[in-house]
Amino acid sequence: MTGFARAQGADAGAAWAWELRSVNGRGLDLRLRLPPGFDALEANLRDLVGKRITRGHVSANLTLRQEKRAQFGIDESALAATLAALTRLRHHLPEAPPPRLESVLALPGVMRPADAEDDAEARAALAAVLAAGFARALNDLAAARLAEGQRLAEVLGTLLHEITGLHAEAVAEATTQPAALRERLLAAIAALGAQVPLPSEERMAQEVALLAAKADVREELDRLAVHIAQARDLLAEGRNVGRRLDFLTQEFNREANTLCSKSASTTLTAIGLRLKAAIERLREQVQNVE
Repeated sequence: MTGFARAQGADAGAAWAWELRSVNGRGLDLRLRLPPGFDALEANLRDLVGKRITRGHVSANLTLRQEKRAQFGIDESALAATLAALTRLRHHLPEAPPPRLESVLALPGVMRPADAEDDAEARAALAAVLAAGFARALNDLAAARLAEGQRLAEVLGTLLHEITGLHAEAVAEATTQPAALRERLLAAIAALGAQVPLPSEERMAQEVALLAAKADVREELDRLAVHIAQARDLLAEGRNVGRRLDFLTQEFNREANTLCSKSASTTLTAIGLRLKAAIERLREQVQNVE
């Protein structure tokens, strides 16, 4: 199933954008491209995708632009103590100019490295925002895939209708197989001329019956009818049916191959070949189904 979705935002001190794409695939293949430092998100994101998508090549790309964080912070207690000391000092030196801000900040202890705990909290908040954005993009991707699946269901229904019609033609033609075998046997005997005497009606019936048993395609046609019904049931079910439909088309093809190999008439063979062509088109479309 194919689809595309994008989600973006500017939260938790960062501008971010998710882009999700999916193309057809026999199983689920998820490829994530995350900025350095966000590898811890991967396990949760894979779990989210696995709950929504079971088939296809899915790629998820995150672009991220973070605001530069200050590497130093103000120690509030040290600053308060410094300002109190400066106030007391001005009582003794009233003529002195007031201290400049940069001079106060340059005093030992007023500035300190940024708190690692604050940085971890900010990163956790950003990770939560990114996970929520991914979930929104995944919802949109699933909706796009669902819309494509609904359109594809119509295509599959049309192909099953064509296969059903060919099956009915094959059933009708199969009833003529014994007569066709009898005519073929008589023609072969006639071609031999006087070298072979004409068999009795009883012997002729036995030979035709033997050939008809070998060329009987009713079993294959019955199984094909069952497979068609199963395929319609799967389409009606609608979810997570791709692999089962894929297997079923193999069974379709097996019955069509046997039908062609047992055919005793060019008409039935032609129907079998048309069946195989229709089944192949069905198989190709089923590769797109989740």
